[in-house]
Amino acid sequence: MSNGAELTLGPLRLVARSSLRSLDHVGRFSYFVIDMLRAFAEWRIWFSRTIEQAIAVGYGSLFIVLLVAGFAGAVTSLQTGYQFTGTLPVYYAGAVISESMILELGPVLTALILAGRIGARYAAELGTMRVTEQIDALESLGRSPTSHLLLPRVLAGLLVIPALTMFATAAGIVVGYFTAKGSLNLTYADFEYGARTFFRPLDLWYSLIKSYCFAGAVTMIPCYIGFNTQQGAEGVGRATTTAVVSASVTVLLLDALTTKLLLGAK
Repeated sequence: MSNGAELTLGPLRLVARSSLRSLDHVGRFSYFVIDMLRAFAEWRIWFSRTIEQAIAVGYGSLFIVLLVAGFAGAVTSLQTGYQFTGTLPVYYAGAVISESMILELGPVLTALILAGRIGARYAAELGTMRVTEQIDALESLGRSPTSHLLLPRVLAGLLVIPALTMFATAAGIVVGYFTAKGSLNLTYADFEYGARTFFRPLDLWYSLIKSYCFAGAVTMIPCYIGFNTQQGAEGVGRATTTAVVSASVTVLLLDALTTKLLLGAK
């Protein structure tokens, strides 16, 4: 075989290998989702575990979520004052701060924070259970790992992450108002007028829908990757990193997709 043919087969082999690996993950993830849907019938098992996971995720993540949202609101307020002072009415600051937090910063920042916090936790926990054969022992006892380990974590995220998103949005708006009040001399009446002028009821629904989509990505992807971990402690570390990166990228892709679908025709 000539050198030209070898150079041609090299990239083709890489493309084929990547395609087969992607199709393999699509199939495995589909079975993963189907198994979780089947596990809903075992509610006596997953219900109490879901409550425990929800409490751990909610209380453990509330402080960092509010902290980041507050800084985001403050920075948005300062940048609004820098860019629009003297060119637009001061009440526009209220609209920019509130709409930025509701439509984008609140849902996306919360999801990215939780992708690093609970995504890494889920992947590490499940990966450790896999490599130490705890999941295999559970299966040998006739118990379903899906109802005991996977479904409670996913449901907890779906319950808690939208609530955290709403808290983050509110915190960002409040901190943004107080920052604008100090730096722009913005009164509450002007802030409220600007926020009400540009607000639409669809904005809250849009934010809520995005938060549920992000919650699914932040929980299901790390659970899937951690559940399929291999190669010992090294595999756990690699699975944790892959879970955080994959969940974060998926959040950004879903952000663009939901914006196009929900707001693209407006």
